[in-house]
Amino acid sequence: MQVTETATEGLRREFKIVIPAKDFDTEVQRRLQEIGRTVRLPGFRPGKVPMPVLKQRYGKSILGEVLERKVSDSSNKVMADHGIRAASQPKIEITAFDDGADLEYTMAVETIPEIKPMDFAALELERLGVEVPDSEIDETLERLAQRQRKTEVVEEARPAATGDVLVVDFVGRIDGNEFAGGSATDFHIELGADTLIPGFADQLVGARAGEQRDVNVTFPEDYPGKEVAGKAAVFAVQVKELRRPVPVAVDDELAKSLGLENLEAMRGDVRRQIESDYAAVTRSRLKRQLLDKLADAHDFTVPQGLVDSEFESIWKQIETDKEHGTLDPDDEGKSDDQLKAEYRAIAERRVKLGLLLSEVGRINNIQVSNDEVSRAVMNEARRYPGQERKVFEYYQKSPQALAQVRAPLYEDKVVDFIVELAKVTERKVTPAELSAEIETPEAVGGEAEEAKGKKASGRKKKASKDEDKA
Repeated sequence: MQVTETATEGLRREFKIVIPAKDFDTEVQRRLQEIGRTVRLPGFRPGKVPMPVLKQRYGKSILGEVLERKVSDSSNKVMADHGIRAASQPKIEITAFDDGADLEYTMAVETIPEIKPMDFAALELERLGVEVPDSEIDETLERLAQRQRKTEVVEEARPAATGDVLVVDFVGRIDGNEFAGGSATDFHIELGADTLIPGFADQLVGARAGEQRDVNVTFPEDYPGKEVAGKAAVFAVQVKELRRPVPVAVDDELAKSLGLENLEAMRGDVRRQIESDYAAVTRSRLKRQLLDKLADAHDFTVPQGLVDSEFESIWKQIETDKEHGTLDPDDEGKSDDQLKAEYRAIAERRVKLGLLLSEVGRINNIQVSNDEVSRAVMNEARRYPGQERKVFEYYQKSPQALAQVRAPLYEDKVVDFIVELAKVTERKVTPAELSAEIETPEAVGGEAEEAKGKKASGRKKKASKDEDKA
């Protein structure tokens, strides 16, 4: 094999590689002999098929198989011999090849830049701790009690009022025609709950059991069902029963109905859940703070191929958002050139941080075990009750999907490693103070850019809940 480096420019390196024809002939001959020992062809005994017949029948496919393997093996050897750590798959272009002739091809590859992580002990970070007031526990328990409410029939003959529950049958029509999903029987409607199409429940205030009413509504333009979005509909509603909610006390009985021993145990459970939710928010803030400092403290060239790929995935979602009218309000009114410049900067920042965290993990031998990945897949499967087996099978058959599960686990481990080395001060805040901390302009910086990048990549923008993924 002859290897010639033809170009070196920044992180990009190019090579010309020549593999002698004799190497191919030897490999093709060996594979044909392997096939000849087992193949069965009419007119020939097993293992006795002449080589010319084998070559005529299988030569092209074997040549293609050998070509693919030779290119893969030789390109990997070139990178290993030259100490190249590829940022992405190398680009291969075959420039000359024919049966009996040498193989010539070019390989262009972008390398991972040299990254020297800073001394993490010099980092100064602030971790917030939220003091959960008893009033928030009480409010949460009251909401729990509200969700556990039952209803009882109103015996007196009176019109329905806000807060009552109507049991109804209804049939919806658009232009006189019934439509899919527009009818129901024994449907419960809580008046004033604002859970239906705007204006639907309002028109049933004052209705009595046994009464029939026509309810006229217009589906919102952004209604999930595209076939009815923005259209006017008439619902024929038959009121079958008038019921009223029965208050549920926050006591031991409520706790037992939820599978807990008593009220004290329920309060403890609620407190732990709220504390866990706030801990996720404060960890997200700490992580964003860390990523901002890491981005500012490190300066190295990033592979443009990775930036291009990241930007393309972001921009594809931007175009989808435009089509559906769901573009980020901050982006409304901006030209494509402005948006591309902003989101390309976000893509570059994310690639930079991703490479940095990956290098820190590599240097310090940080790894994610298969057990940790399995637990993450199990947690994902629990989100789809009844379909757990399908979820498991999906991940078993898709290495790419498993890699997507492993990546955030790895990133979190690296972040935790860095935080352990940094100087972290603790500050107690109230929930209101935490909310103010998150919303202040000073707390935004790269955090806002990352949130935009995440939304543009198709993930939900929940800066107060989700962790920032570099």
